[in-house]
Amino acid sequence: MSIDIREEAGVRTLHFGSDWIQGAMRIARPWALELAYTRDMMLALLFAEQEALVFPERVLQIGLGSASLAKFIHRYCPQTIQTIVEIDPAVRAVARQFFKLPEESRQLKVLIDDGALFIQKSASLFDVMFIDGFDTNAKAGALETCPFYQCCRARLAPGGILAINVVGGQRRMQHCARQLNLAFDQHTLSLPACDSGNRILFAFSTAVPKLQFSQLRTKAAALKKRSGLDLLPTVTRMEQQP
Repeated sequence: MSIDIREEAGVRTLHFGSDWIQGAMRIARPWALELAYTRDMMLALLFAEQEALVFPERVLQIGLGSASLAKFIHRYCPQTIQTIVEIDPAVRAVARQFFKLPEESRQLKVLIDDGALFIQKSASLFDVMFIDGFDTNAKAGALETCPFYQCCRARLAPGGILAINVVGGQRRMQHCARQLNLAFDQHTLSLPACDSGNRILFAFSTAVPKLQFSQLRTKAAALKKRSGLDLLPTVTRMEQQP
């Protein structure tokens, strides 16, 4: 796979042999979430049913990219243990060299493995799972199928949350939503697509939390105070969708 690194206006971007951006980092703030869809995925941090903002103990991420999610969690959720699964060792090397992927530790492990196979053989439970894996043609393959989503559900801890980045046309979005609903018995919700066209789907181990938007806004304000990440616009988009 061809990997290209580009820079413009203080932002470094990752490309897999095309103009499509696979990841981005503002060089002056490498831990910040530069792309809108990565910020949308972080809405998962607000969905826990506790009144206060509580960070997950264990996070799984499939697809490393430019390590945006990994860096944010490593900096602002220091007690969270992250396991990141990336199929291509070259992506891990590039993330370390060009995108400031932190050194591995007890809190952060990057495994070279096929994400779908990892889920099948794993015995661990995770509080939050982020799925963001694509090939050079922006295809997710097995990572957008009902059997894969069923395996994800089996690996979620009680109250666990799955967040999936979906790209492509309306047919792709509908396909992923159908497969996810089958695997999670309709315990799902979705955000409106962001400006880039990415759409984030969420699924829950049991039922969709019965959170009021006022609670989400309170948690979003707490997260902004702690990290600078402002999810209030995301909450508003979610509230205003039909």
